[in-house]
Amino acid sequence: MVEDCSAMNKDAFGTKPHKKYPVVLRTVVLSLVMISSVYICSICIKQKGFIINPNVMRVEVKDQPCRRPSFPSSELSYIHYPDPTTYNRNECACTPVRFFALLSMQRSGSGWLETLLNSHINISSNGEIFSVKERRSNISTIIATLDKVYNLDWYSSASKNECTGAVGFKWMLNQGLMQNHEGMVEYFKKRGVTPIFLFRKNLLRRWVSVLANAHDRDSKQLNGTHKAHVHSRHEADVLASYKPNIDVTKLFLDINHTIKWNADAIQFFNNTRHIVLYYEDIVLNRTKVVDVLDFLRMPHRELKSQHVKIHTRPLPDQIENWKEVSQSLKGTKFESFLHSD
Repeated sequence: MVEDCSAMNKDAFGTKPHKKYPVVLRTVVLSLVMISSVYICSICIKQKGFIINPNVMRVEVKDQPCRRPSFPSSELSYIHYPDPTTYNRNECACTPVRFFALLSMQRSGSGWLETLLNSHINISSNGEIFSVKERRSNISTIIATLDKVYNLDWYSSASKNECTGAVGFKWMLNQGLMQNHEGMVEYFKKRGVTPIFLFRKNLLRRWVSVLANAHDRDSKQLNGTHKAHVHSRHEADVLASYKPNIDVTKLFLDINHTIKWNADAIQFFNNTRHIVLYYEDIVLNRTKVVDVLDFLRMPHRELKSQHVKIHTRPLPDQIENWKEVSQSLKGTKFESFLHSD
């Protein structure tokens, strides 16, 4: 009986506790792992924005709004986070984008300035999109076109990658802008679009460029092809060889019309955030382009353009009836156009 008790005690307190100890330990470790897993999952769900529907047994990912850096309150209406329908911005989805419009008149240097801006890795200016009349046929088509541009769904050769920091286009004043200025001012204010005005001081030189461009549109002097802008000195010299015979009456009409439209445009958009530039100032001082980068809040970069200036000679060498034109402008408020470049 003693031996049986000894055997029983040996079994109870000897080998069996040694066998049960790992089982208890494994239970404790397993419990800790399960608790940790539940905690980690709960944290992940909060961070990723998961939505769990117990009835359907599926998991959805909820889009989280971008966390805006500490922009001044005055800047918030000009900061946007477009969500294109044609592609995904991926890691740049929370990169802020600014909207702009380059407002100008034909032959005022807007093409040159636009190529300078497009040489910046973060800027996309999509060209003269309203040169197509159907896009400016009414206010609805204009707004639909603008929405496509500012939603980053407009594709052109100027389109950048997903990390575009500023997007816009160039818009001539006579391409539906002035006729619909009230609606456009309202749209610009609502969407935070900032106008960049580019005008030309010497309107006589601008008129020479307008007439020469119209002549080449008909004659196609460069191997049967019309080119509004050129990339070589030879091509520029070919186009500059044409010397227009200027109708003085039409010259005065164009000068007065251009001056009025330029002034009206600035007045219409006076209550928007904007900048006014002049072609001659940029030619003489390229740091003026830096003012545009600062205006768009873009980092400074070296900007380049392949455009070659066409008309570089003195005005007397570029106008067929120079004597008549100069006599007509002398003694008027436009006399300075005869001398300044």
